[in-house]
Amino acid sequence: MEITKQEVYNMIDRYIQEIGLTKEQTYNPKTNAYYWIRGSAPIEVFVQEIPVSNGTRNYLRIFSYLGNVPDFNLQTLLRHLLELNDENLGVKLTIMPGTEKIYATYERDIEGLDYEELATFIADLEWWADKLDDELQNQFGVKRS
Repeated sequence: MEITKQEVYNMIDRYIQEIGLTKEQTYNPKTNAYYWIRGSAPIEVFVQEIPVSNGTRNYLRIFSYLGNVPDFNLQTLLRHLLELNDENLGVKLTIMPGTEKIYATYERDIEGLDYEELATFIADLEWWADKLDDELQNQFGVKRS
């Protein structure tokens, strides 16, 4: 089933409404993305066009900035992040290229996406990010700048 970026943005609008927020509170037209906080976790949601071998594809991308890589215990932290990638199904932990910022991320091609799937993905990332930012701070001193 072919789905457009606008249809995905309409689904995001619906999700925002269902969690008690408004588009005006969350949407930034300059970045074409939505931003809000769940617990202690900042959430960012948008659709990005990505070049592929036969043209481009659109991806739903959901991010939560968990904090910065600390200056100490780096090898143990990186191993822990990789292990968390294996344990936390659907969510991957990344370090944004060119930064020291750790993110919980989720991304999926929008082809065939429906509202229930989108809502599940966002809610799952919200839950994991809120849990993981606290765990990383307590175990490794990871903090947001």
